[in-house]
Amino acid sequence: MGRFANTWRLTKHSWSLLKQDRELLWLPVLSMLTILAIVAAAAVVGFVTGSFDASGGAESVEGSAVVLGLVFAFVATATVVYFEGALVAGAHERMTGGDPTVRSAMSKAASRLPSLLGWALITMTVGLVLRFLRERLGWLGQMLTFLAEAAWGVATYLVVPAIIIDDFRSFASVKHSMSLVRRTWGENLIAQAGFGLLGFVIALPIILVAVLIATLVPGIGLYIGIAVGVIGVLAVSVVVSALSLYFKTALYEYATDGVAHGGFDIDEMEASFRSK
Repeated sequence: MGRFANTWRLTKHSWSLLKQDRELLWLPVLSMLTILAIVAAAAVVGFVTGSFDASGGAESVEGSAVVLGLVFAFVATATVVYFEGALVAGAHERMTGGDPTVRSAMSKAASRLPSLLGWALITMTVGLVLRFLRERLGWLGQMLTFLAEAAWGVATYLVVPAIIIDDFRSFASVKHSMSLVRRTWGENLIAQAGFGLLGFVIALPIILVAVLIATLVPGIGLYIGIAVGVIGVLAVSVVVSALSLYFKTALYEYATDGVAHGGFDIDEMEASFRSK
């Protein structure tokens, strides 16, 4: 309970900082919109090139579909990583006394683009390998890949801050993250679970309201309920993802220089980094 309470206190500090930078919430919004555009583009290109048409022969169709899928998967992964990097850049600027904007955050992320793209390629490749094993090894593969995905997520928890703040290259950032996680894995696990639980708790009333509207209001109520549910859940996702990245930036900052930036309490940060 102590660690969950400490994580919650750190989350409140993250919120106090994020309130000063509300415009940075546009970064996860832009990420979502870009992903939607990529999915739409993939669908259009697939139909135009015949990748979704089985009449051209199984082998040629499968090959073109795989290539198309890999290209768009990388672009989508790179998009997510870039906007995460931009938000970390904004959080770091705030915590070190600056006044970040969407432009300044995206500019900092752009300056680290080669490393961010390298990290996107690494994480996409690992994800594809784990998915391949999960599909080929049955229930055993599902269990093992679940554990591997969890371990990978924890080990690479601080990769993006390492790239943005200290200009680590992609592979070096993974190694650096792992070295920091050796001291912080417990807090990292709780933080990831805590933000997921926070998002669920906030989104649940929105979903219930949406269901009630769809059920009780005749006719157009179904569409209103769906709209309320989708918009509400997306809004919660935007805020929670931003909070988690502020939190992650604070953890990285303290882990590397021992200073609690941005008004974070030094005792709370020390509690996050006690030896496990």
